[in-house]
Amino acid sequence: MSVRFAVVGTPGDRRVTMFGAAVAARGLPEPYVIPWRDVLAGKELSAPEGALLRIDSPGEDGEVDALLRGPGEPARVGGGATWYAGFTAGLARVAAIPGVRLLGDVAEIGVLFDKRRCHAVLEEAGVAVPPGFAAGSYEELRDLMAGRGWKRVFVKPAHGSSASGVIAFQEHAGRVKAVTSAAWTGEAYLNSLRLRTYEDEADVRRLVDFLAPDGLHVERWFPKASVRGRAFDLRVVTVSGEPTHAVVRVGRGPMTNLHLGGERGDLEMVRARAELWERVLATCARAAACFPGSLGTGVDVMVGTDWRSVAVAEVNAFGDLLPGLGDLSGNNRDTYAEQVRAVLDGHA
Repeated sequence: MSVRFAVVGTPGDRRVTMFGAAVAARGLPEPYVIPWRDVLAGKELSAPEGALLRIDSPGEDGEVDALLRGPGEPARVGGGATWYAGFTAGLARVAAIPGVRLLGDVAEIGVLFDKRRCHAVLEEAGVAVPPGFAAGSYEELRDLMAGRGWKRVFVKPAHGSSASGVIAFQEHAGRVKAVTSAAWTGEAYLNSLRLRTYEDEADVRRLVDFLAPDGLHVERWFPKASVRGRAFDLRVVTVSGEPTHAVVRVGRGPMTNLHLGGERGDLEMVRARAELWERVLATCARAAACFPGSLGTGVDVMVGTDWRSVAVAEVNAFGDLLPGLGDLSGNNRDTYAEQVRAVLDGHA
């Protein structure tokens, strides 16, 4: 049987390139690429008859960003609600492409890109997550924190990725502190590649109230385990519901994202603790099971300071961009090769 893959993505994006390489390594034709700009611009969409269609991230493309959020600096913070409306409309157009088999459920992708809905799904399924609430302003944030007795929280835009606009916020003795990658230019907030700290309450209020109209998801701060004074968490990739790849992310601040200065840590320090490692894998599998129509997920899982408790911080629809990372079974397959293998096995 002849198998043909197609991918919705941004041509030249590393995800598209790495997925194409994984397909070619199996002796199959390069995937047919449907550009996100065509999807969002309303162009007629098509793919080879019977193609297995993978939906990938829009990537970092200025033209695509403008189609999703409107004209402006691609690095700007905010506009998440507009971005989400355009993105989900695009997903609906992709789902309507005739003659293809989708490798990802578009409704599930929509949930994964809404932190409030995703958190609710996980919580309902009994997956360990920090308790949370929605907030519509800085005043509401402070009131709801006070009512719960919480002093430290993470404030997250409802729709976003790569920690854009995320704020690690704490209050103590009337003083506030907010750590974020959002940099105020005097006119707007831009994503920075380094974390910065705001301690003037007026600055924090301005940032929170700027983000609030797009929707905010707030979670109680989960104290994370640390190594040599640096906190860490893990990104665990699942394929067909099973954890297949994992990387430890170590950061100097409250956020461990690799593009914000986080570094890959020693996975063996977690795997060596057999009970903890099994708990991490089981938690990630339970999170992935909430999205059975998704070929792969990227689960961000935190280990508590007791080195026993775990909690899921995020589940990402496009969390598999981890170049050079081999699979946990030792077969030397990267995240894309593992997904291609799973698809071909299931297709056969």
